Amino acid sequence: MGIVSAYMVPHPPLIVPEIGRGEEKRIQDTINAYEKAAERIGRIKPDTVVLISPHQTMYADYFHISPGTAASGDFGRFRAEQVKFQTAYDTEFISLLCQYAVGERMQAGTLGERDKRLDHGTMVPLYFVNRYWTGYRLVRIGLSGLPLTEHYRLGQYIQRVADALERKTVLIGSGDLSHRLKADGPYGYQKEGPEYDSRVMDVMERGAFGELLEFPEGFCERAGECGHRSFTMMAGALDGLRVRSERLSYEGPFGVGYGICAYEVCGSDDRRHFLEAYQERTSARQRRQREQEDAFVRLAREAIRQYVTTKEVMRCPGMIPEEMMKRRAGVFVSLKKDGRLRGCIGTIQAVQSSIAEEIIQNAVSACSRDPRFDPVMPEELEQLSISVDVLGDTERINSPKELDVKRYGVVVTNGYRRGLLLPNLEGVDTVDEQIAIARQKAGIGEKEEVELERFEVVRHF
Repeated sequence: MGIVSAYMVPHPPLIVPEIGRGEEKRIQDTINAYEKAAERIGRIKPDTVVLISPHQTMYADYFHISPGTAASGDFGRFRAEQVKFQTAYDTEFISLLCQYAVGERMQAGTLGERDKRLDHGTMVPLYFVNRYWTGYRLVRIGLSGLPLTEHYRLGQYIQRVADALERKTVLIGSGDLSHRLKADGPYGYQKEGPEYDSRVMDVMERGAFGELLEFPEGFCERAGECGHRSFTMMAGALDGLRVRSERLSYEGPFGVGYGICAYEVCGSDDRRHFLEAYQERTSARQRRQREQEDAFVRLAREAIRQYVTTKEVMRCPGMIPEEMMKRRAGVFVSLKKDGRLRGCIGTIQAVQSSIAEEIIQNAVSACSRDPRFDPVMPEELEQLSISVDVLGDTERINSPKELDVKRYGVVVTNGYRRGLLLPNLEGVDTVDEQIAIARQKAGIGEKEEVELERFEVVRHF
């Protein structure tokens, strides 16, 4: 039978009358749309409901799939402990999904559960679904800090399992939209908030799921979105399927966006393999980018390629520009994959005998020794975007007023602790933000005294 329908839904607890106590009436359109979606699920009578929630166990580099045979929960933390849930898990579905993940070298499985209880990102949708149908078994999946492409790919495996087991399956992608729609909202206002909601609702209404992969990470972070990865995984589960898309509602009266869309599967459609198309576009873009890389970036890329494939640090080649051999300077090498940072290591001042040697050493460190990331694997090499920042001399300054977040990088110093942040970084828009991040990197408290230095860079990419 496989996947028959899917739903994008929010999860505000106050939508539950026992919690909202009248406040829920301010999002009546959302309630009405939820009822419509739940009623449809009730008519379908699915064997399995796969529910993707941002609020269950989450890891930076691993997708957590809830283990065991059953789970329970209640809204006690929202002062409505009388609203309880008990649900059985589809253990056969979960087992096969984990097998697919292991077979495809995806970091996903049932390890690392921190809390067996159902989270509110799961319970709010089930509150409505259970009024119309309770004869399903649940598969509960969390998000990760991995790229959007990995979320989409896990969705594809969900589809495979549903087909293999011939389960009549419904997908629910649980997630609010922006939390930054109003100044008096829970996280204040950012202009990206309304922009995100408008853009994502347009994408989801059209069922143009490939466009979800094109949302820049920085834009999503500034918008304070909650459910983008849920929706992307749900989209992956609908890969290659023709769907009838319907926008049921959108509201944002509390400064948080709530959107509901429904997707009815109507057959296959080879034009809707969105990840494949996205990867083709990305590969073409990266090929064009590599063709335009200058000598600084080409040297870093070759140093990374040689170290990742042979574990040997390359010798400095002879045919490189004179400037790179005769000058010394601090250098930062930054790696990105799918728009997300994949490694960044650098030196504030020259350590090696030349800029070329500085690039080689820092490129090797960026791909293998950045403690925030696993070492780069050979299959990732073609997916890396690389930039090289050559630092100018640092100069002491007396006030943050002498900084410009686009022009100058900053160094903050307190005793032996020293933190640096490069200039013109996506998502860093003010000098205060720049200094705060540099302090954090150095482990310097926000009220501790610091010496400030600034520097300029020449960025190569």
